[in-house]
Amino acid sequence: MPKMSPAAPAQTLDITREVCPMTFVRTRLALDRLAPGQTLLVLLRGEEPRLNVPRTAAAQGHQVLSQEDGADGVTRLLLRRG
Repeated sequence: MPKMSPAAPAQTLDITREVCPMTFVRTRLALDRLAPGQTLLVLLRGEEPRLNVPRTAAAQGHQVLSQEDGADGVTRLLLRRG
């Protein structure tokens, strides 16, 4: 995955305390509030959300711009609304 884009995302969503399936439900609601082409930075924690949120977002027509796993255990996922 490429590194994070230097441009600031339109919105940041912290779902580090959520569990599946709520991780993607919250992500989808946030994406729905954005205009097409805007970006959403999602902060998440855990193996299941790390795999499922980007996969499901891509399946719904959104673009995964980057995904970084931090030393703090938080994954930073940058999505562009399709």
